[in-house]
Amino acid sequence: MTDAPNGSIPRIGDLAPDFTAVTTQGQLTFSEWQKDAWVILFSHPADFTPVCSTELTEFARRNDEFKTRNTKLIGLSIDSIHSHLAWRENLAQILGVTIPYPMIA
Repeated sequence: MTDAPNGSIPRIGDLAPDFTAVTTQGQLTFSEWQKDAWVILFSHPADFTPVCSTELTEFARRNDEFKTRNTKLIGLSIDSIHSHLAWRENLAQILGVTIPYPMIA
């Protein structure tokens, strides 16, 4: 993997910049969490929306497949941590799907 030049578009294999963020699994420092795994960082526009709920739960259902490929999942949106936690609980209650990966607030 290589460092991405400043101002360039990230490409597969580029190293992501390190950051610390509040997530549904507590505070996370990206480099410590990632370790030597590949990462899929995906974003969604808003919690509690039908399409986003479908996408989030499908990632959760396929989490074991990603693990076998040494790949971790992490979600991101502008919603608050409280909204993420409520949405995660709602998905578990209504759809019976547990979200096993962190979501960044």
